[in-house]
Amino acid sequence: MATAALMFPALFALILLGLPIAFSLVIVSVAGGLLAFGPVGFNQLYGSFYSASTNFILSAIPMFILMGALLERSGIAERLFRVMNMWLGRFPGGLALATIAMGAVFAAAAGVVGAVEVMIGMMAIPAMQKARYSNTLIAGTICAGGSLGTMIPPSVIAVMYASLAQMSVGKLLAGMMIPGLIMVCLFLGYIAVQGMLNPPQAQEGDAPEETFTLAEKLTATVTTLVPVFLLIFSVLGSILWGVASPTEAAAVGAAGALVLCVANRRFNWVVLRESLAITVRISAMILLIVAAGTMFMGVFAANGGARLIREFIDGAGLGTTGMIVFFLLVVFILGFVLDWTANVLICVPLFAPFIRSAGIDPIWFATLVLIVIQTGYLTPPMASSIFYLKSIAPPDMTYGQMCRGVLPFIGLQVLTLILIVLFPELATWLPEKLIG
Repeated sequence: MATAALMFPALFALILLGLPIAFSLVIVSVAGGLLAFGPVGFNQLYGSFYSASTNFILSAIPMFILMGALLERSGIAERLFRVMNMWLGRFPGGLALATIAMGAVFAAAAGVVGAVEVMIGMMAIPAMQKARYSNTLIAGTICAGGSLGTMIPPSVIAVMYASLAQMSVGKLLAGMMIPGLIMVCLFLGYIAVQGMLNPPQAQEGDAPEETFTLAEKLTATVTTLVPVFLLIFSVLGSILWGVASPTEAAAVGAAGALVLCVANRRFNWVVLRESLAITVRISAMILLIVAAGTMFMGVFAANGGARLIREFIDGAGLGTTGMIVFFLLVVFILGFVLDWTANVLICVPLFAPFIRSAGIDPIWFATLVLIVIQTGYLTPPMASSIFYLKSIAPPDMTYGQMCRGVLPFIGLQVLTLILIVLFPELATWLPEKLIG
């Protein structure tokens, strides 16, 4: 067990030295495998790599990424923001409400956190600054809206989690729906209250707000929102009602995104080439980390890792509740060091056997883990969402303003977590009704 105990410190040391996560996992796995099995350890490592590379569920990930890449270039994002602003712009904090609403819709369509945040940020920041919103509220709203890609299905993270935990992708996506909607409603409620208490201060010379007739609003809604909702429904509905596997549904989503791109007259060979290049690059990164992580966890288990964790839990007298709190705390802390791919990959195979043996509902626990991962996106100082925003933010938006802006939304995510803990049916009722 000494080798297992040294594997995680060695992994973190390599990552902090700047080595890519996938290579860090492979190096530690090879070293641990040689110590455990000698030269024959390479057979064990190859078996783990091969099983991850041929996992059918994971083949859905490239299709979901392609769907998001095509939507990003289809012009849908700009039109969505305009439609949301038409309906919500005149409410207190209307532009911020439109930003969160767009984040929720586009998260359901794209499913990738970074892409959603950068996309809505590039459109929302100029509009909100022009309307005299504070940089703090702008930063918090964009980071929170972008992070919804974790909790709004279909989510790439959820597909990967279900694959690693050997559970139904459809059930997990269904279990995320109500918690995701609760989180969106809490975000919208907070922004509305902020808009009433601290409305943006218009200054002399500002252009008057653009007004729209009901006919213009309805026309824009039908031509923009309806196709996007049909795309989301076709992807989610086919999974939840068992019409298609996650991979087939993701392929339908990618085809639908291509149709929308053509319908908006944005399709050309440059767009297709760029979308495919992004898909290959991101998919290769994720799947290489998955394969390397599978090797790592196989070697960790072979060296007595599971027994080491069991002895720690029993020795600490944690009990079932204490074990859940400990696992969630580990996920949260790892979020400061690892990206979501490595975090899910390391924690899920490690925790899933203990969750099953303790009789804990796996859908409920998975929902808690996903909320914690999403909270880690926003939590300074190593918040991925803040880093994404920093890459597109204007010079007058400081890191301190970004950190202050995300704090209320972190609190709302924690509130969502508490609600799911107190009322597990919020995560378990819908999967039973839809799938059984």
